[in-house]
Amino acid sequence: MRRKIKKVAVLGAGVMGTGIAAHMANCGIPSVLLDIVPRASEEDEKKGVDVKSPAFRNRLATDAVKAAIKNRKPIPAFYHDGFADLITCGNFDDHMDWLKECDWVIEVVVENVDIKRKVFANVEKNMKAGAIISSNTSGLPITGMVEGRSEAFKKNFLVTHFFNPVRFMRLLEIVSGPDTDPEIVDFLAKFGTDILGKGVVFGKDTVNFVANRIGVYGIMRTMKEMLDEDYSIEEVDAIVGPPMGRPKTAAFRTADLVGLDTLMHVTQNCFDNLPDDEAREIFEPPAFVKKMIENKQLGNKTRGGFYKKDKEKGLLVIDHKTGEYRPKEKVRIDSIGVAKNTENLADRLKAFVAADDRAGKFAWNVSSDSLIYAGMRIPEIADDIVQVDNGMKWGFNWEMGPFEAWDAIGVTESCERMKKEGKSLPPIAEALLASGGKSFYKEEDGKKMYFDLASKGYKPIPVDPMEIDLGALKKTGREIEGNSGASLIDLGDGVLCCEFHSKMNSIDGDTIAMINRGLDLCEESDDWKGMVIGNQGENFCVGANLMLIFMSIQQAKGMEDPKEVAAMWDTLDETIKALQDALQRCTYSPKPVVAAPFGMTLGGGMEISMGADAMCAHADLFMGQVELGVGVIPGGGGNKELLIRHLEGIPEKAQNVSLIPYLQLVFEAIGMAKVSMSAHEAQALNFLRPTDKIVTNKAHLLGAAKNMVLGMALAGYTQPMERKLSLPGEMGFGTFKMVIDSMAKQHQITEYEQEMATKLSRVLTGGKTSPTVPVSEQYLLDLEREVFIDLCKQEKTQERMQFFLMNNKPLRN
Repeated sequence: MRRKIKKVAVLGAGVMGTGIAAHMANCGIPSVLLDIVPRASEEDEKKGVDVKSPAFRNRLATDAVKAAIKNRKPIPAFYHDGFADLITCGNFDDHMDWLKECDWVIEVVVENVDIKRKVFANVEKNMKAGAIISSNTSGLPITGMVEGRSEAFKKNFLVTHFFNPVRFMRLLEIVSGPDTDPEIVDFLAKFGTDILGKGVVFGKDTVNFVANRIGVYGIMRTMKEMLDEDYSIEEVDAIVGPPMGRPKTAAFRTADLVGLDTLMHVTQNCFDNLPDDEAREIFEPPAFVKKMIENKQLGNKTRGGFYKKDKEKGLLVIDHKTGEYRPKEKVRIDSIGVAKNTENLADRLKAFVAADDRAGKFAWNVSSDSLIYAGMRIPEIADDIVQVDNGMKWGFNWEMGPFEAWDAIGVTESCERMKKEGKSLPPIAEALLASGGKSFYKEEDGKKMYFDLASKGYKPIPVDPMEIDLGALKKTGREIEGNSGASLIDLGDGVLCCEFHSKMNSIDGDTIAMINRGLDLCEESDDWKGMVIGNQGENFCVGANLMLIFMSIQQAKGMEDPKEVAAMWDTLDETIKALQDALQRCTYSPKPVVAAPFGMTLGGGMEISMGADAMCAHADLFMGQVELGVGVIPGGGGNKELLIRHLEGIPEKAQNVSLIPYLQLVFEAIGMAKVSMSAHEAQALNFLRPTDKIVTNKAHLLGAAKNMVLGMALAGYTQPMERKLSLPGEMGFGTFKMVIDSMAKQHQITEYEQEMATKLSRVLTGGKTSPTVPVSEQYLLDLEREVFIDLCKQEKTQERMQFFLMNNKPLRN
C-alpha cells in the first residue's frame, strides 16, 4: 500500500495539539483541529452569546489557533501567520465525521487512559479506512489505550510523541505496540524525517519512553544531590548547564519552562509505575517541590517557580530550605571558570567531573549515577544507545547524549572510579569492557559504529542518504584546504563546500580568503561543478568579526601621525571591499554557488547568503541586517542586494512607477534591524527569493544544497550578467529626509539615529543620481562602503560597538 498524508486530524487543542496542527501547516499539510464544546459561562449568558453557533461551539480550537498566532515567544508556532489558514477548527460533537477525510489522526487529549479510550472508540466509528491513528501520550501504555478496539485499529495504531515547542524541538519518539504493522512505523519515521523535519527515535512501550525517562531521572537525581549535600539552586544550575554540555536553562530553569506541575506529573508516573526500577526512590517528588505546587509556584506560566523576576529586586531564586524567595547570588567556583574557557566539550567535561572542588564533586556524583542509569535502560526502553543519545540531544538539547558523554570522560577510567566507589556497572558497560572495547562509539573505515549489547560487538549507525557530516568527511581526507576561519571540503559528485569554523562563524580575512580559494578551484577545473557555502555550527554566521573592526578603530584613534591614521582607515576600507569583491565573485562566477543558511544569519552572514546564486535555507532561519544596532549600515553589499531583491520585479520599461514604496521596505528592513523568525518570513521580507529552497530537516540542509548545485549545473548553468539599478537619487532622498527629520522632532528617534537613518537613505536612494541614470552595482558598493567607514569614525558608533561587545545588546544613543 502506497501511503500519502494529505490531511491530518488533531484531537485536542491544548498547547501540544495546537503546536502539532501548526507544524503540519508549516509543512504544507492541512489539518482539522477538534476539541470539546465549551460550557457557557456567566459572562457568555450576560452577553447573550448564541451557544448553538459554530463560533461558540468551535471556540476552544479557534481561540487556541489565535493564541498560537499572537504568542511569538519563545518562538512562533507558525513559520508564517498565513499558514494558520490550513487549520480548520471544529469540535468533537459536531465534526468527528471530518475524520473520514484524514489520513492520520493524532490524539492529544488529557493524559487519562479512560478519556483516551473514549476518544479512540469515537475515532474508530468515524475514521477513514486504513488511516493511521496515533497518540501523543508522554508515557501511557499502548495496551491500555487501545483496549476494546478492533484488530484493524490496533494494526494502524502507535505512539508519536512530539516535544514542545513542536516547531522547534527536533525529537519525535515513535513507539509501536504489540499489534502495530511495521510498515506503519517505517512510513511515519520517513514522513517525520523528510516532511516534518524531525529526528526520529524508536522507543519501547515503557513508562515515559526514552527521553523523558532519562531526562527526568537526571533532574530528580540533581535535586537529590542538592538536598543531600546542601547546594543552592543557582549553584546547581551553574554546574549542570553549559559546563556539562547542557543548555543554559540547566535543571531548574528548564523545570520553570516546562512547568513544575508537568514535570512532577511525569516524575510521579515513573514513581507509581516502575516498582522494579533500581532507582525508583529518586522519582519521588521532594517535599519542597510539592509545597511549591500547592502554592501555585509552577514556573514561568505562573510568573514564579524556582526563579522569579521582581521589578525592584531583579531576579530572585527560591531557597529550598525556607521556601522564601531571595536575590540570586553569583556563583564562583574555580572549575566552572575553567570549564567556561574550555571550548572543546569532551575536554571540558572530562576535566570538570575530575575537578576536586565543590562543582566537580557535584558534577561527578550526578553524572556517574546518570550514566549508570542510562546504561541500565538498555534494552528496556530502546534497543540501542543511539536512540538514547539522540533522544537526549533532540529532546533536551544536550550537546552529547549520555553514552557520548561517557566516551568523553573515558569509559575505562570512569568505570574503575565507579567500582571503587561501590557502584555497580550496567550490563552494557560490563559487556563493552569484557569485549576489549574502550568506547561506546568508534570509527571504522570512515563509518561511525556503536556498541550493541545484544551482539556484544559494534554495528554501523544507519546513515540517511540526505545527511552530510562535514566532520566525518574531514576525517576521511576530504578537506582540500583550510585555515583558522574556514575549510574547503569535497562533498562528492564535483561539489565543493566552503565551511566556516571561526568563533560563532564570524567573518574575517581567513573566511574571505577561503571563499575566494573555493571559487578559484571551481573556475580553474571542470571537475568542480559548483560550491556550497555552509557549515554545521550552532548558527550559520553572526556577521563580521566586530571585535577586529573595533580594534582597528581604536588603533586609528591612538595614532598621532595623520598618515598612519589615514593608512589604518584605508586598511579597514580594503577589508570591507575584500568582502564585497568576494561576494560579487560568488554572484557572477561561471559556476553556481548556493548558500545554506540556518539559525542566526545576521549582518555579513545575510550578505554572504544573498551574494550566492541561490539559497537553500533551513526553515528555522533568523536572518536580518542588524548593523544599525552597532552604529553602522551593512557594508558587504547588503544594501545593494536588498535593493535588487525589492526592485527586480518591476518591469524594465515600466513608466511612472514610484520607487519610494519599494525603497521604504528596504529602509525599514535595515533601519529597524528586522530579523525573520523563519525562512518563510525571510521570503516574505524579500530576504530570500521565491525560487530559493526551504528545508525543514536541518540534517538534510547540506545534502539539499549540494543537489541544488548539481541541478543548476545539469540544467546548463550560465554566468549571470551584472545588473544596473534605476534609483530616485536626490528627489527620493529629500522625501526620506523629510520623514526622518519629522520623527526626530517628535522624539521618536534619537539625534544619532537621525544621522544614521539619513546616511542610510542616501545610500538607498543612490546618492547623486536620478531615475534616468541607472547606476552600477560597484557604484552602490562604493557608496555603502564610504558611509560604513564614515560611521565607524563617529564617537557615537564607537560607543555603540563597545557597549555591544561588553553587553551583547545594542545601545541607543
